[in-house]
Amino acid sequence: MHTRHLEFFPARVSKTLTIPETTIYDNLVMTAKKYPEKIAIEYYGGSYTYEQVLKEVEHLAGYLERTLKVKQEENVLLLMQNSPQFLIGFYAILRIRAVVVPINPMSTTDDLAFFVKDCGIKTALVGAELYDKIASLRETQQLAQLLIASYGDYADATKSIGTLPPETKRSHKEGAFGVTWKEAMAKEEHPAHYEGKSGDVAVIPYTSGTTGLPKGCVHTNKTVQANIVGAYHWMNVTADAVSLTSLPLFHVTGLVHSALSPIYAGSTIVLLTRWDRAYAAQAVERYHCSHWINISTMLIDFLANPKLSEVDISSLQIVGGGGAPLPEAVGKQLFERTGLHYVEGYGLSETMSHTHFNPPDRPKLQCLGIPSFGMDARILSPGTDEELDVGEEGELVVNGPQVFTGYYHREDENAASHIEIQGKRFFRTGDIVRMDEEGYFFMVDRLKRMINAAGYKVWPTEVETILYKHPAVQQACVVRFPDEKRGETVKALIILHDEFKGKTTKSELIDWSKQQMAAYKHPRIIEFRDKFPTTMSGKILWRELQE
Repeated sequence: MHTRHLEFFPARVSKTLTIPETTIYDNLVMTAKKYPEKIAIEYYGGSYTYEQVLKEVEHLAGYLERTLKVKQEENVLLLMQNSPQFLIGFYAILRIRAVVVPINPMSTTDDLAFFVKDCGIKTALVGAELYDKIASLRETQQLAQLLIASYGDYADATKSIGTLPPETKRSHKEGAFGVTWKEAMAKEEHPAHYEGKSGDVAVIPYTSGTTGLPKGCVHTNKTVQANIVGAYHWMNVTADAVSLTSLPLFHVTGLVHSALSPIYAGSTIVLLTRWDRAYAAQAVERYHCSHWINISTMLIDFLANPKLSEVDISSLQIVGGGGAPLPEAVGKQLFERTGLHYVEGYGLSETMSHTHFNPPDRPKLQCLGIPSFGMDARILSPGTDEELDVGEEGELVVNGPQVFTGYYHREDENAASHIEIQGKRFFRTGDIVRMDEEGYFFMVDRLKRMINAAGYKVWPTEVETILYKHPAVQQACVVRFPDEKRGETVKALIILHDEFKGKTTKSELIDWSKQQMAAYKHPRIIEFRDKFPTTMSGKILWRELQE
């Protein structure tokens, strides 16, 4: 284990971190005791104190336990966009020691069917605008109970600093399957005494794996706490910090850095359901936001706002994120505008967000950062697993307190994705990196074929499988393509059946794709080919096409 990076830890921050044995739910309880009247959530004109949030968590937990009969260790689907109900639902599920399964709201019905089956889900907390995607699963899956949330119930248009997003105006259809959030909360039920443990499984975020099928990453309270408390110290999240929460909360980075860590600290969350650069800028000015963790595409758009100079954003103290490298020109623009360096980090669903983060007072641009608290990060030679040193390129493997306990019901893949080194179990990230002489890590390439589109990971095989459903498609090969805003985007190379040549257009295929898969997955670029390079056995040489 190298220790070069310890010299560059943030100023006045200890080199080690003892992870508390308390639970994620305990964090909310302690914060509510310390700061009962402090604003926890600002949501489009609606303001909610920590005391109010905790009270609603208790009532929802009571309803889940007593009326819906959700059991301890039962997996519960959380399918919502950013909203107070997402956070209340998240903590309520943990309150009864059940397990949160947060899923991307852009998922299709077929995607959701997979998650429901894979996790044996019977109960789902769902945003009203997503109802149509999941209601049909009641007939084909074991899903039996829906709790429907209308985000607008927690907003106040008369006090909002801007127009409410359309998602806040959706409500549950009368007579439709499921119980409304209001109905559940009106019962004011209370759950049994809380006896949660640090080792309880808390959340199962999903990621795409080497087979192309999504895999659930099992995290306990303790693995999540490692990064909640780590982010709190690393990013100096005090009780008087104000976090602009624009990253989606179903994603581990948004959840940890923009919600769970601020709640641990007792700070205020300014919550956005949909990205809106004008609203974000006004929110920074109105609420004096100090912390903003994002992805580069958001920052690029934020700085491109022609009216940004009219808004006071001087309250910002830390701006950073991950998911996609920030272009150097944008980093310079941020510094010229705010005097702040962009603080990049690196992490995975398997590590509940970051394993590496740049020190806020000494960051390097387009850099993964240095290993965080207790993280043993090593670089191995692909193929031989020989440990490499400074400047050498190899696969990143990690061991640390935030690493998941394993993939849900994927024993074979658990074995394949881990390696033992000197008696310690390391997770193979599948990413090729290099380390400089100061212990900072840099991404070189992806060992896997994954496409990273604006922070969302897309598995080409999955997209290809869907493209093959189109009658005109004879062969398809999906590759990543550089994109100025998204970092990478999805490109599909297509060989058409003879009878469709000259008749099927690129735009038609793109429009069709939009209807077949989540928005972040569908090809943005299509190129027609007459043939593909292949191996002797007929396998398409995708690397050659990629290059």
